[in-house]
Amino acid sequence: LLQGGVASCASLNQNPGVQQDSKTDKRSGPLKKLGANKNTGWIDAHVHVWTPDVARYPIDMRRFSVDDMVPASFTPQQLMAECQPSGVARVVLIQMSFYNTDNSYMLDVIKKYPGVFSGVGIVDHHAADLPRQIAALADSGVRGFRISRRGADTKSWLTDSGMAKLWEIAGRNGLSICPLINPADFAVIDQLCVKYPETRVVIDHFGRVGVTGEIVPAQLNSLCQLARHRNVHVKTSAFYALGKKQTPYKDLLPMLRRVVDSFSPQRLMWASDCPYQVQGKHDYQSSIELVGEHLKPLSKTDRQWILRDTAEKVFFDKVS
Repeated sequence: LLQGGVASCASLNQNPGVQQDSKTDKRSGPLKKLGANKNTGWIDAHVHVWTPDVARYPIDMRRFSVDDMVPASFTPQQLMAECQPSGVARVVLIQMSFYNTDNSYMLDVIKKYPGVFSGVGIVDHHAADLPRQIAALADSGVRGFRISRRGADTKSWLTDSGMAKLWEIAGRNGLSICPLINPADFAVIDQLCVKYPETRVVIDHFGRVGVTGEIVPAQLNSLCQLARHRNVHVKTSAFYALGKKQTPYKDLLPMLRRVVDSFSPQRLMWASDCPYQVQGKHDYQSSIELVGEHLKPLSKTDRQWILRDTAEKVFFDKVS
């Protein structure tokens, strides 16, 4: 684990202002029977945090304004108030786009609560000192790097020398490439996986299959075809944004079962995509319960892989 130990959210409670939710045992009881407790709790593999303190942690004003920060704040304390009652003990932080390549806030959170958080950072893959940046981030608890379209054509990734370097370095060092993509981009990822078979890939949010409100069979087929690459993993996440987009999200169960069959639980990881999962009519517990209680048939061991063990293997083990 980050530095070789199992840590839980209890570590946060040793810091002023962070309190254990008094409803924890009541709300997470069924899930705890599967193995979630303060020592071996679940892992949320995809959460964003940010602070309203833009003086200390400035946002990228070229692309965002303070008005774009909705909610205005989502700190580790606010996060733990949501995830602790569901038996979640560790979290993978995803660098928030507000900060672009300045990973400072995420790194400070990881450092403040050792063993509780791991990170997925954002780097400029065209930077001259890319290898040094990646090494420094890995030393600080970052275990993957997010790539996204940002309105560009992902086909350019196939010939981009900086992207090639990023995939090569990640592959050599046991780090993950984490694409935020659409179904139309699966073919590009497929080709990159052929070029860099040793590089671990973790696809966010089912590759956004279902974001239009419909689970399109052809898109789901394309996602599942990526299972032919042994290092491709998928986050079963962002349920609030997929399919009917209504709790308890049971319309997503056929898609979940399909990816379980294609990738196996050992290459899937549940995640909430907080704070967006806890906005409006959506809530945290409904997200984890879709996998923890409603996804059947699934053995206790397989459920533990999706809720904890895959994310632990990918994001909390020491870098090879």
